[in-house]
Amino acid sequence: MSDAIAVHHGSFGRAALYRLDKPIVTHAHREGHLIFFLSGSAAKVTVSGECQIADTDRAVAVSPWEPHSFELLEPQGACHCLVLYIKPIWFLESSESAEYALRFGRSGIEVNPAVLRALRLISSLMHEEETPGVFNKYLYELTSRSFQESWAGIDRSQPLILGEQKFTDYRVRRSLRLMQEQFAETLGMDELARQSGLSRPHFFTLFKKQMGVSPNIYLNTLRTERAIQELVNTNKSVTDISTDLGFSSQASFTRFFASNVGIPPTEYRRVGYST
Repeated sequence: MSDAIAVHHGSFGRAALYRLDKPIVTHAHREGHLIFFLSGSAAKVTVSGECQIADTDRAVAVSPWEPHSFELLEPQGACHCLVLYIKPIWFLESSESAEYALRFGRSGIEVNPAVLRALRLISSLMHEEETPGVFNKYLYELTSRSFQESWAGIDRSQPLILGEQKFTDYRVRRSLRLMQEQFAETLGMDELARQSGLSRPHFFTLFKKQMGVSPNIYLNTLRTERAIQELVNTNKSVTDISTDLGFSSQASFTRFFASNVGIPPTEYRRVGYST
């Protein structure tokens, strides 16, 4: 069974050491996402429809809201990996230049000596009780090195814009507000499209064009984020969390969480803490 070795939460976002032996369905994050192979079976990460390999020589970078999935190259194996979820605003505030918005140039990243050094430092710190300042320093180094490597050989003459507003249609804005307000309820896509003033096909097409992900993935992201907040910051039982999020049973919530995060909610709570 997939499990977590350590999970750190902080102003940067979150960092996790995972042992994964199950696939993770197509999903997305608000954060920039970095996946580093440590040992075991190599993995295939499909980012916006393109296959990337995470192994000893390569890591995978996923820009905010970019859809991606995860699976092992050896179905019976397990992958030990370091996974980072970096808040774009933290990366911007930690950078010397405002042009360093957290949008990666390419998804496949070479694990060069500079990236490898930073990766080993963070992996080591994940097992220790270091102060947030020390951890954040090396976390920024790893993220920055990976960011630079993702842009190697690519023209960056156009400045990057943090949080570019891709959605301008008022119907998309209305659907986003409805999802924010009702994500814990049984919100059907047909009803969401109707309340947004669109047919279901037109709604899906317009939403994905402007947001980069389907409305289903966006809604699942909201539910996953709230579940993680509740697991780490409250003493609510997993059953109560599943009920609050609108799931019919704890079992269905556990399946949802494991397929989107990679591990069961009880396992995530066991090792998750803030720095």
